Formats: sequence, structure tokens, C-alpha cells
Amino acid sequence: MGRAFVYVILGGGVAAGYAAHEFVKRGVDHGELCIISEEPVAPYERPALSKGYLLPEDSKKSFIVHRVLNFGQIRQSLIVESSMALATVELDMLAQEIGSRVCGGEDDPARLPAFHCCVGTNEERLTPKWYKEHGIELVLGTRVKSADVRRKTLLTATGETITYKILLVATGARALKLEEFGVKGSDAESVCYLRDLADANRLVNVMQSSSGGNAVVIGGGYIGMECAASLVINKINVTMVFPEPHCMARLFTPKIASYYEEYYQAKGVKFVKGTVLTSFDFDSNQKITAVNLRDGTKLPADMVIVGIGIRPNTSLFEGQLTLEKGGIKVNGRMQSSNSSVYAVGDVATFPVKISGETRRLEHVDSARKSARHAVAAIMEPEKTTDFDYLPFFYSRVFALSWQFYGDSTGDVIHFGDFLGNSFGAYWVNNGHVVGSFLEGGTKEEYEAIAKITRLKPEIEDLTDLETQGLGFALLSCKSEPAEAVVVSSGTGSTIVVEKPLYAWHATAGVILAASIAAFAYWYGRRRRRW
Repeated sequence: MGRAFVYVILGGGVAAGYAAHEFVKRGVDHGELCIISEEPVAPYERPALSKGYLLPEDSKKSFIVHRVLNFGQIRQSLIVESSMALATVELDMLAQEIGSRVCGGEDDPARLPAFHCCVGTNEERLTPKWYKEHGIELVLGTRVKSADVRRKTLLTATGETITYKILLVATGARALKLEEFGVKGSDAESVCYLRDLADANRLVNVMQSSSGGNAVVIGGGYIGMECAASLVINKINVTMVFPEPHCMARLFTPKIASYYEEYYQAKGVKFVKGTVLTSFDFDSNQKITAVNLRDGTKLPADMVIVGIGIRPNTSLFEGQLTLEKGGIKVNGRMQSSNSSVYAVGDVATFPVKISGETRRLEHVDSARKSARHAVAAIMEPEKTTDFDYLPFFYSRVFALSWQFYGDSTGDVIHFGDFLGNSFGAYWVNNGHVVGSFLEGGTKEEYEAIAKITRLKPEIEDLTDLETQGLGFALLSCKSEPAEAVVVSSGTGSTIVVEKPLYAWHATAGVILAASIAAFAYWYGRRRRRW
């Protein structure tokens, strides 16, 4: 028993969805492409799991207001003549997202279509119907137990063989478990991880049963910070525990971290740094009552969220493909040591041209763009150059929003108002800007720091750079013609718009978004009464 395809995408995460979209754009024929995923749902935007998906019922109104207020900036970047289609898609996504959240109750699962790929880049929503219409086979809820890259064959847990001509590995990564660090208790009812939709659903249920109680978040990285914010919004007391001296240690400087920690503390979050979890206390019903730390601290706990890192899913290819830095080593075309196998996203270790190093990057932006590039290299190899990726990380929590580009190496130059809501930093290595960070920026400002990071301008005087601050990046971008505005298309390409973006575009967008929100809220209440 078996099936054969020209192209097979192994994995059903963000990279798989964006790869499928790119395959369709480049003319894949019906019946040629298959996606195999262990999850029972079509690929979706994972960042939503630690953000909007965890919002409580009583935060719906604030959720709508927050989305509408932010919609002005979205409109400013989208409502231009050459990108009206993108604006329409974003409006449609917002309407469904707001409507499905407002309906609440038994309609909650319907919110998933609102963040199927590729809404993260303001494009069409790839629901199961979309895959069917484009002749793409979705093999969901299916685990592949072995791969033979020489024979170009995959064997599923049910005994089915699936053969391919080209394999795109998008298996992503799994969450590291406490047991891997000698701590037992991951199977406890109130211990949660967050990697997929099942994890998120479980986390929502545990949060709802722990309202007003105590949560301990183990880990100070992305998952820890974003989940802590959601827990606070859910009216749960939060303590974060991590071994580093400050949060987001791999990216933030102590000064930047201090700002976010103080902000979180103002929201009620407590921090216990420089120590780790060693064990749990249980009651007679085997329910967790407290966590014990290496420094002797005991913290009361009704629930625990663990975010201590991930490990790439490479086991199927060990001994068959070249592995490096924990991932599958690929070239600038995302092609592995076997010419018929490509790898993208968290599982791929690829050459980063701007730094001259090979790296494995754990972020949704890298997953999206590496997936698109791999498909371009597969479908149109003669037209595709090597992947030229600028490392990019971002997060949004509470009313905060930051973006980082490049590398956090070398001397750090901070700038801006660390007592306000807009500040940033440059990293200068060997006399050149190699990294930049900005909190609370506008679209123009974020584009400016991205541009100078890619250009790597020479810096002769660090003091002068500190004095100029964000102005350095903005002035460096003045070389662009006044009439030309570069707008990201979300696909790795750009759109040059010869007309400027006027304020009334943003205003019109806010009004339109507010109208949609009001209608969705009214419709949701009416639907609930039905």
C-alpha cells in the first residue's frame, strides 16, 4: 500500500503552509504535492498560540480595541494602489478573527481558520478547502516513523509508504521536557508546554481552572515572556523562574531586559533568577501544589508552564544527511547533502550571508522565508540565487512591540527614552553596525533599522552614534527618492509605490476596521442568543 508524489512536504507547521503557497504560485500541478503532518489540522501561524489564542473571554473587548488601534498602522502600509489585494485580505482576516472570538463559547474552535497560513503576511488564508481546490493532498494526523532518502521513500506509522522525487523537510522542533534535565512531573495535569494547537488547548483549559491562582513559568525566553503576559491577562498570579541573570538572555542586553522586567513587575509578575526547578510537591490527589527550586525557594503553584527551549526534529535523517549545529545542513538553496532533500525552518542550518556563518534560526520569519526560497529553488533553479536572509526577531506583549535585526555581538550602543515607550540599541562589531533593536517604533523606523543593519555602515565614533540614536538610521535612509516608498509584500519581495502614503489612508482604515469590529461584536452576541 503506497502513494507517490512529485513533491512531499514533511511537517505541518508554518514553513509547510508557506511552502505550499509558494508551490501554487509557481504553478505546481494538481496531484503533485503532498503535506504530511502529525497534527490533525492544516498548517497555521504558530505565533498566535502564545498571543491572541490565550486571551480570556472577558478580554474580548480589549482585544478588539487593541486590534482596531493597531489597524491604523496596518492600513498605512497596505492601502496603496498596488497592494489593495493585501489590504482586503487583512480586513477579511480581522473580521473573521474578531467575529470568531466574539462568538465565544462552543464556537471557540472556529477561531483556528483565522490564523491558518498565510495570514501572518497579510495573504490569503490557507484553509483545508484551499488545499483541496489546488489539488494538494493533506495527510494529517500521521506520523512518519522512518525515511529512506536513497530510495526516496517515507514509511508512516500505519504502514503506508509514500514516495517522492523531491522532499522538503519542515519538521520543526519539539519542546525540551523537564525529564531531560532530571526533573520528573511533565505528565502532571497542571504542567503545560506550548508547541502546537493541542498544547494551546490544554493550556487554555488549565488557565481557566486556575483563575485567581498561582502560576510558575519556567524559562525566560519567548515562550516564558509571552505566556506570562497571557497569564496575567487571565488574572493569574505569575512568577517567572530562569537560570540567567535576566530575561531573553540570548538577545536582550541587561539594560533592555531591565525595562521589560520592570514593566512586567508593574503588571504583578515576580522574577526568580539564577536558579532552576528541581522538583514538584503534590497533594493526595497528585495535583501540584508547589515547585521547589535549587536555591531552596518553594513557590506555591496551581499550574506550571515550561518553556526551556526546543530541539530540532532530525532523528529521521540521522546517518543519512549531514547535520550541523543541531539541524540539517543545507546550502544557499536550502538543499541538503542529498540533492533530492531540502530543509527549512527550525530544522535547517543554512549559510547566513550577512554574517558569513552557518546558523539555525528559531523564528517564524526565518521559517516563512526559507520555505519560500526553497520552493523557488526547486521550481525555478536557474532563476534562484542563494538565500540572503537578514536575521529578524520580534515579539508583542501587553502594549509593547519590539523588533530586532542582525546580530547581538560587539559593542552595544543604547539610545532613546528608557523611561518612556520608545528606545533601542545598535550593535557595532569590527567598526560596523551588525545589529539593531527598537521598541515602540513606527513602520518607517523599523524599516530604517533593518536597512542599516543590512548595509552594515562603518562607525567611526560610538559616542556620535549614541547621540544620533534612531536619527542615524532614519538619516541613512534619506537616500531613497522622496516619491518612492518601499513596502514589504510579506513574501520576501518588495513593492515600490510611487505615491506617498497619506494619513487619511490610516484614518479610513481605522474607521473601516472599527465598523467591522462593531458588526462582528453585534453579530457574535446575536449568534449566541440563537
